Amino acid sequence: MRASNSDLPIRFEKMSVSERGLTILDGITMQIEPGAPTLIIGPNGSGKTTFLRAAMGLLAPTQGRVTWGGRETSPALRRAFVFQRPAMLRRSAAGNLSYALRAAGSPKSQRGQRVEDLLARVGLQGLGKRPARRLSGGEQQRLALARALARDPAVLFLDEPTASLDPASTKAIEDAIRCVAASGVKIVMSTHDLGEARRLAGEIVFLHRGRVVERADAVQFFSCPKTPEARSFIAGDLLV
Repeated sequence: MRASNSDLPIRFEKMSVSERGLTILDGITMQIEPGAPTLIIGPNGSGKTTFLRAAMGLLAPTQGRVTWGGRETSPALRRAFVFQRPAMLRRSAAGNLSYALRAAGSPKSQRGQRVEDLLARVGLQGLGKRPARRLSGGEQQRLALARALARDPAVLFLDEPTASLDPASTKAIEDAIRCVAASGVKIVMSTHDLGEARRLAGEIVFLHRGRVVERADAVQFFSCPKTPEARSFIAGDLLV
């Protein structure tokens, strides 16, 4: 059974993150609510990964705060994160999932079936015995997604999960993400690919220089962006 949405909304209140005197996120105030996927877009260096890490609770704000369901301190039991370059354990694909299920407290008697279900959920059925590190890049990314789902998250953060993948692998990942979102899991995902954002997003959060420059329904954002920065980004112009 999937965890409840008690970590939602995730609220940012004048939240800033700085490192070594450099401001990465600057005074962000917004909230992430249940519903269709939220896609975080923006040029390189705009703060997308830092935004996701702060929303997950992996780093503390320098100023302001982040709350989960109204709580400033919330164990990440209902949240999961898939990194852009996930590490694979030195064991089979099924072994990676068994490890994740054990860490999540899944009953031992249920793990075998859960492993098969998770592999099928991301399109890796039949590959359970293959060493995880011998899977292709796209297959490893799907296995990382399945490992995250082993936690039964209510909120799933994805950091550019299709970066550097070929079109077939990208489609497989996107199909899996759609299925996860359709099951009720809130997806919060960064991407550099505007086509992917059009295909997956329910709403768009556009970051530039560490600030939320524009936030809108995806259809509205792409058809009628309100800010010059968003219009330039959609047009493919360089933003500095």
